[in-house]
Amino acid sequence: MISSLIPERGGTSLMLVEGGLTVIAIAVAFCLPKLGAASFSRIDKAFGRLARQQGLAVIATGVAALLLRLAILPIVPIPQPFVPDDFSFLLAADTFMSGRLANPTPAMWAHFESIHITMKPTYMSMYFPANGLILAVGKVLFGHPWFGSLCMIALMCAALCWMLQAWLPPTWALLGGVLAILRLGLFSYWINTYSGAASISALGGALILGSLPRFMRMPRLRYSLLMAIGAILLATSRPYEGILLCMPVAVVLVRWILVGKQRPTLCVLAQCVAIPLMLVIGAAIWMGYYDYRAFGSPLTPPYKIDRATYAVAPYYIWQSPRPEPAYKHKVMRDFYSHYELLDLGNLQTLSGFLPQTLFKGIRGVRFFTGIVLLPPFIMSRRVLKDRRIRFLLVSVIILALGMAIEIFLLPHYIAPFTAAFYALGLQAMRHLRVWRPGDQPVGLTLTRLIVTVCFLLGALRVFAEPLRFRLPESSSSDWLSEWYGPGKFGVARAQIEEKLENLPGPQLAIVRYSPRHNPINEWVYNAPDIDRSKVIWAREMDDASNLELIHYYKNRKVWLVQPDLQPTGLSAYPLPETDTTRATDSISAAKNGKKAQRGG
Repeated sequence: MISSLIPERGGTSLMLVEGGLTVIAIAVAFCLPKLGAASFSRIDKAFGRLARQQGLAVIATGVAALLLRLAILPIVPIPQPFVPDDFSFLLAADTFMSGRLANPTPAMWAHFESIHITMKPTYMSMYFPANGLILAVGKVLFGHPWFGSLCMIALMCAALCWMLQAWLPPTWALLGGVLAILRLGLFSYWINTYSGAASISALGGALILGSLPRFMRMPRLRYSLLMAIGAILLATSRPYEGILLCMPVAVVLVRWILVGKQRPTLCVLAQCVAIPLMLVIGAAIWMGYYDYRAFGSPLTPPYKIDRATYAVAPYYIWQSPRPEPAYKHKVMRDFYSHYELLDLGNLQTLSGFLPQTLFKGIRGVRFFTGIVLLPPFIMSRRVLKDRRIRFLLVSVIILALGMAIEIFLLPHYIAPFTAAFYALGLQAMRHLRVWRPGDQPVGLTLTRLIVTVCFLLGALRVFAEPLRFRLPESSSSDWLSEWYGPGKFGVARAQIEEKLENLPGPQLAIVRYSPRHNPINEWVYNAPDIDRSKVIWAREMDDASNLELIHYYKNRKVWLVQPDLQPTGLSAYPLPETDTTRATDSISAAKNGKKAQRGG
């Protein structure tokens, strides 16, 4: 197991609190089924009045998500980047801000290798570009990339409400938007890291699923445009899962166009499809150009080169592990050859496939429902019989089959189906609401108490630190599966970087890890133009390589950073004893090679 980065803290787990409150809500609903009926009824009526103004309800949902997250900034501040994905996306954002689609490979690139970042043929994030573009917009417009993620999460919550209006009654659609704010928009890692591709792909999925029934009822250009925008968002953020969503949508649309009773005329269809189709084609051309500039070929997609260079674990269960590359750094080997391979052996055996697949499913359900939203699923049998949402159920089944053949599953992988998950959960809640065992309004009261508990949990999460509730540690992956998300991670690196930034002159920070260092706690990340950065982060290698690096950056103050010490170690770097003449010759050759590359 990966070693802890910080000591285990005391306090009660928020998951335990959530479970306790859920049990209490169930008990109260059965024992006191008419508790607070009058007060809840007044709230229901006021909520219903807003919900019936559907446009206003959508706007209110998005604005509430935005303002509430801003309101809690003094207590839950703008997050520090702390996982490889964060730094990879931020590299993409800074690259786009500079007016480039990729960066030339730095001369001393072996010292700057890092997880989820390609070094050749260009220095760039391995990921699809949508999130990097959004972060860049956030930094340009508001001065910080996180505000790009905040705007996307607000749009996502609004789009979920809008999508649900096409499938469920208005009151339930607004409730879905409110629950999305509480469970996704305030505390989850979708908003409290820089891996915001989740909200982008969730927005894309909501636009597609919300436009589909509207377009089939009344073919209009705006709905086909929204579907095209949703497809583009998926293609530039989570294309595999996007395909799993678009396949059933395409089948339904083609069937409706060919044999539907209210199918549109060819003229209407052409008017609705021409502009969206050109938009999709234009996005595909741009994506091909981006792949060409970043990865050397329009047919080489993101991920491919980075995975071929570093990864051992395959993506699909029938594939064999790749041969282990010759890693230059132990931390890279630990991540790719150990951390990513932990569950591969079990998934590729018949006895291990079922429990591991079940575990993946539980992890996804745990993120979206937690404990408090599980009770409505006692109505699953009734949900399965509903014709109203049968298409969404089939879509989720297709997703489950598609994810079962993948090795990895994290909640943001299935983000394109967020709107479908909410629709199914709310439909289960609708059935629960009318459930009357013993002719008592047990289901009605339980539904109201579940929503009340969600609000109460949100308030408790805001004050988790003063109340001494235990949040997940940065050494674990629990924060990936919990609605209450990560704590204040990444603070130590940010403090060291700020200290170095405030020193006079350029700085070089050489990072030395302990043998049991957690590869997720990566410190070596840099700006697109490394040579012009105030602070450069580099990996410690052998003495000759280190001396070559130091001579290349001879105008910089050199520091040794040791993240695994308590407190973090920062000291002047001890120069290694080696053949300085050989190092000087090597560095001169490197500089000459770089000049020749620029000249070409």
